[in-house]
Amino acid sequence: MDKKEGAACFRTTIGGQALIEGIMMRGPKKQAIVVRSPKGLVVKEEEIKLIKDRYPILGLPLIRGVVSFFASLISGMKALMFSAECMPEEEQQAQESKLDKWINEHFDAERSSKIIMSVSMVIGIALAVALFFVLPYFITGLLSGGIRSNIIKNLFDGVIRICIFLFYMWAVTRMKEIHRVFEYHGAEHKSIFCYEKGLELTVENVRPQPRQHPRCGTSFLFVVMIVSMLVFSVVSWKNRLVGMFIRLLLLPVVVAISYEINRWCGRHDNILSTVLAAPGKALQRLTVYEPDDGMIEVAIEALKLVIPEEKGSDEW
Repeated sequence: MDKKEGAACFRTTIGGQALIEGIMMRGPKKQAIVVRSPKGLVVKEEEIKLIKDRYPILGLPLIRGVVSFFASLISGMKALMFSAECMPEEEQQAQESKLDKWINEHFDAERSSKIIMSVSMVIGIALAVALFFVLPYFITGLLSGGIRSNIIKNLFDGVIRICIFLFYMWAVTRMKEIHRVFEYHGAEHKSIFCYEKGLELTVENVRPQPRQHPRCGTSFLFVVMIVSMLVFSVVSWKNRLVGMFIRLLLLPVVVAISYEINRWCGRHDNILSTVLAAPGKALQRLTVYEPDDGMIEVAIEALKLVIPEEKGSDEW
């Protein structure tokens, strides 16, 4: 198929993350953050140092999923904090919590930034686990007292988890600031699609590209929901606190399997990969919105900065 007809030339390993008025793009060698501030575009570039290059065992299947998840979490949190720092000072102060103020008052700038990031990450993970895993588990216990089948109980638990997740995603999109982040999310997807199709990276070429991308992190989250239902089905314990503790221990297994499924779907184009990717792409209707041209310009700038000099070296 001719490039003008929109055929995908290849799949790139380049991925991104929407930020506050900006986008982070991560390529095979470099990472770039581009934020639109009141003073213009703010750009930050840095070389990528992968831990698996130092410890090859961390790049093995299943292990790499957990490592990649936490690495992405850390780099994403750093990028998000950088984008927040690019905003006007009055906006930063308005969004600053009491805990942030206390930390900033008692530590120097560099150290306080690291502490705030660490605390935010721990709190974020704890809230996510509590909301999407602990809460559904105990709701299931209250509503499924007459159900003896462990498989049916886990299916019930999974349905509750997915309902809570969908409601949460819908609720956050009602917030104006989050909605704009999701619009930048759309710009990220569209620019990557344009690049994969071999088209010149211009606003005109990026604008008509699809919003939903099969290798989006939103799709990964949905896969986690489904895989958790299957993995947790092997856990059966009369004491619910012990059962909950065992499930928490199994979360890295869930993440590892989900990563491999998402990775496989990203590398293949057949009926099975299409079916597996479909729910995640449908879910992106809640997390990916149409961007304006200014957002597309930010995405293009970030993407250009991480495209490797050696053509094809970022092919998946």
